[in-house]
Amino acid sequence: MSDPVLEFNEYRTRMNAKILENDNLVLKRMFNLDTQTYQPGALGVKVKELLGLVSSMVLRCDDCIKYHLGKCYEEGVTKEEIFEVFAIANLVGGTIVIPHTRRALEYWEALEQSKKG
Repeated sequence: MSDPVLEFNEYRTRMNAKILENDNLVLKRMFNLDTQTYQPGALGVKVKELLGLVSSMVLRCDDCIKYHLGKCYEEGVTKEEIFEVFAIANLVGGTIVIPHTRRALEYWEALEQSKKG
């Protein structure tokens, strides 16, 4: 049985490395800006990841949703907190976000299973 968390993280790592090895200054700066944005500041990392998750859901980016779910899990976000994010995303984004909520919940459950095993 495959592990969707492991598969996603390995793919992301492999492809990011391929992108960055081409030494494109703009792409390197974008990746760095993304990394710097989620560092602790006036807002903590947990809050920033929750904001990233709700934004990703409204924008309907499944890869982004998976990434932020993983970070939220690492930051100790609870399932109850995740469902509040789901509620906000669906309120702001409308019913078109529902399929992404389904996949987000499926990935959250995979995170829970992956960390148990």
